Amino acid sequence: MRPLSRRTFAAGAAGAVGAVLAAGPAAGARGTDGTVVAGGPSGAREPSGTAGAVGAAAGQFRGMWLATVANRDWPSARGLPASRQRDELLRYLDLAVERRLNAVVMQVRPTADALWPSPYEPWSQYLTGVQGRDPGWDPLGTAVAEAHARGLELHAWFNPFRVATHTDPRRLAPDHPARVHPDWIVTYGGKLYYNPGIPRVRRFVQEAMLDAVRRYPVDGVHWDDYFYPYPVAGRSFADEDAFARYGAGFDDRASWRRGNIDLLVSETAARVKALRPTTRFGVSPFAVWRNQRTDPRGSATRGGVQTYDDLYADTRGWVREGWIDYIVPQVYWNIGFDVADYATLVAWWADVVDGTGVHLYIGEALYRAGSAGEAAAWQDPAELSRHLELARRHPQVRGHVFFSAKEVAADPIGAMSRVVADHYPTRVRTPARGSSA
Repeated sequence: MRPLSRRTFAAGAAGAVGAVLAAGPAAGARGTDGTVVAGGPSGAREPSGTAGAVGAAAGQFRGMWLATVANRDWPSARGLPASRQRDELLRYLDLAVERRLNAVVMQVRPTADALWPSPYEPWSQYLTGVQGRDPGWDPLGTAVAEAHARGLELHAWFNPFRVATHTDPRRLAPDHPARVHPDWIVTYGGKLYYNPGIPRVRRFVQEAMLDAVRRYPVDGVHWDDYFYPYPVAGRSFADEDAFARYGAGFDDRASWRRGNIDLLVSETAARVKALRPTTRFGVSPFAVWRNQRTDPRGSATRGGVQTYDDLYADTRGWVREGWIDYIVPQVYWNIGFDVADYATLVAWWADVVDGTGVHLYIGEALYRAGSAGEAAAWQDPAELSRHLELARRHPQVRGHVFFSAKEVAADPIGAMSRVVADHYPTRVRTPARGSSA
C-alpha cells in the first residue's frame, strides 16, 4: 500500500484514496516521495509576522505550499533563464495575495540541496538541471523580500534527511556531503537518505538548514512528513551499525530511532529561537499519529501508517513538550471517509494542542479536488469549504494550508474559489513583528 501524502503528488504520481490507508498495519506501505517543509519545554511562541504584513490575525493562518521537488510547482522546468524563474516565483506570490492568503510555505531544501547560496550543500538541480550549478540569482532571498513587500509571511520548507530520489551517489555533485561522507548515507526504497542515527549527520543537517535562518528573516522553519522514510515492504533501513555504536540506553531500535528524531526536533527548536526569536518552527506530519487500537491516546482511525511507529516521529509528543510553534497535520481525506474521517482527525488534533500554546493549522488536499479517480466527495467544489466550516467548531484550529500552489492557481473545479468566497472575503493583517496575535 502507498500512504498518500503530498509528496506522492510532488512527483506527479496520483493514487486512489484506498491506497492511502489500509485497514490494518503498515506492512506493505511504500515511500511517498515518488521520484521526487520553537519554544522548548517552556512553551511555544505566539506568531509574529513582518511589520504591517498580512498574516495570522487572531491566529488565522492562510497558507499554500510551493513545492520545488521534481519541479512540482516551481520553477515550471529546469534550466529556465533566471529572469523567467523569478517572474514565475513572483506570479505565485501575487497569486497568494489574489486568493487572500497570508503565507507561502516554500520548499528550499528538497533533496539535500539549496535554493540559496549555501556553504553546506550544492545548488538544487531543480533550478538549472545540474546540481551545484549557480542559477545566477538568489531564489530564497528574493522570495523573502518579495513576500514581505506583499504583506505575506514566507516560511522556508526543508526536508531534513532525503538526499536523492535515486540510489547512485555518483549522480550527486562532486563535492556533495553525501559523496564526501559515504558512511552518512543509507540506500532504501530506491532512494538515498542521510542516516538520522549518526550524531554528526544530525548536527550537519541542522547547520545546513539554519544557514538560511541566519541569512534571511524567514517567518518560519517548516518541515514536512519525512523523518525516517515511509516503510517499504520486505526491506529494512540499514542502521544496525549506528544502533550498535550509538544506541546505548535504549531498549530497542525503534525507541532509539524516535530518540534521534526527538533530538533533531528539540535541538533545532532551541537553535531557531537563539538565532532569530521571531521565526517560528513548524512541522507538517502525516495526520495519523497512532490508531486508537494501537494506543488509547490515538485517533479513531485505521491508518496503515502511524507516524510514531513507522516514521519514528512522535508528533503528538512534540506538541505536548512545546518544542514546536505550530503543527500542520496533513488531513488529506474527506468528511465521512470511514478509514480516516476528516472530522475525526481535526477533533483529535484540536484536543492534542489544547492548552499547549502550539498553533494548529490543517493541511488541506486541494490537489484532490476534481482529480480523476477520486471519490465523489472530491468532485464536489464545496467539499473543501465544508472542511473550513467544520474546523470552525474547534477554536484550537487557527488556519489552513493548501497543497499546493499549482492547484491554487489552476483551481480546476472552483474548489479554491469557493473557499475564498465562503471564508476569505477580506484580507487580514497581523500586528507588528514581535507582538502577540
